[in-house]
Amino acid sequence: MLFLCLGSATDIPEQAAGYARHFTTVDTDDNHQLIPRHRAEMDPAAREGGHVAMISTGWDPGLFSVNRVLGAALFPQPQQNTFWGKGLSQGHSDAVRRVPGVRRGVQYTIPSEEAIAEARAGRGAEITGASAHVRECYVVADEADHAAITTMPDYFAPYETTVHFISEEEFERDHQGMPYVRECHVVTSGDLGGSRSAVEFVLELESTPDSTAAAQVAYGRAAARPKALGEMGARTVPEVAPYLLSPTGLDELIRRDV
Repeated sequence: MLFLCLGSATDIPEQAAGYARHFTTVDTDDNHQLIPRHRAEMDPAAREGGHVAMISTGWDPGLFSVNRVLGAALFPQPQQNTFWGKGLSQGHSDAVRRVPGVRRGVQYTIPSEEAIAEARAGRGAEITGASAHVRECYVVADEADHAAITTMPDYFAPYETTVHFISEEEFERDHQGMPYVRECHVVTSGDLGGSRSAVEFVLELESTPDSTAAAQVAYGRAAARPKALGEMGARTVPEVAPYLLSPTGLDELIRRDV
């Protein structure tokens, strides 16, 4: 089994299907808009070699994907919003660093507290991911094109994006390490026969790389088990039964957790 710890901007689209033809793979592709296409490419590649390709694992996509499905399933007309941050985004930082001329770069996602409060109150219908977040980039570059970053499809456009061009010294001093992402939310609300309810899933992550890796390993178990039964093809996180993630056997899970 291969755990593909690759960037989603260019690495995974160019390389993942090639690996899937020869190995069972688990990736963390996080370009949300292109995940359907990624699945469509990985499925025949994995089947060609008789393998399983577990795609887009991690926390979002990944754990948040499952909770969006669960939350929306509870309401006839669900209102759902997802909020990320405040913290460093690995996927967006990788995308920044791939812009020609950029030597070093990071991107921080900052949510609107007012938007979170509105979603909790059931008034999230007009809130979009773009209106609820701003993105701040800190870049060390020679002649990098500011517009190439702020309009990068699916990653920055149409988000409000600010790019700060800084020195190597400032980057070393202020942007080394991985600031934690705290209180990321999926909020789903709706009417249930005259009463209003809300479901909220919260992640508090001290280290996004550690948390992503933990989820990736858990979904590695969920890839190995169907592979051992002769199953093959691509799967996204919502397609996986929860018990397949656990190192604990099904009988014990039923006794302990059901």
